[in-house]
Amino acid sequence: MGLRINDTAPDFNAETTEGEINFHEWIGDGWALLFSHPKDFTPVCTTELGAVAGLKSEFAARNCKIIGISVDGVSDHHGWSADIETATGNALNYPLIGDPGLNVVKLYDMLPADAGDTSEGRTAADNATARSVFIIGPDKKIKASLTYPMTTGRNFAEILRLLDSVQLTAHEQVATPANWNQGEDVIIVPAVSNEAAAEKYPDGWEAPLPYLRIVPQPGA
Repeated sequence: MGLRINDTAPDFNAETTEGEINFHEWIGDGWALLFSHPKDFTPVCTTELGAVAGLKSEFAARNCKIIGISVDGVSDHHGWSADIETATGNALNYPLIGDPGLNVVKLYDMLPADAGDTSEGRTAADNATARSVFIIGPDKKIKASLTYPMTTGRNFAEILRLLDSVQLTAHEQVATPANWNQGEDVIIVPAVSNEAAAEKYPDGWEAPLPYLRIVPQPGA
């Protein structure tokens, strides 16, 4: 069975471009974004790694660390990093995990258990399902996950929007509607009674439906 939202993110030790880490210790008491790649020196992934490097300050402002993983060794990652900077103008400024034994990608159910124990001889197409994004909370639980095909570059503005939503809803009893962005109106969750909602929102709320109660974003 695959990993689900609110499952504990599997812990592991691994070599990265910034040295050896224990994943849970590396996360610390903040948030983390883990995103995977099926092979080094692949075109779409090159653009993605550079795009995320350019957004590092946005993630840091949200107390969220960034870490990538690619199904090759760290020595290959160091060579790839020069290409990433050439192509995107952004140097790699966060760790990239080496996973030549396929241990982490199998641990996160991105490859089946019978995929073998080496990246040698495997192509990007063989590892096509290693295209996932995991948002992990300070409690080390998975708060959101997405998987993209190799031919579609990931939308990291959307991933930042998703991070904003899961952080807000982790602390407030609200949900965010379709296409919500930071600072826009939110929805009071059904578990909150009208009586309790009236205490928190004395100015009331809009209710186009009895179960759809819309209020300004708390703290916005």
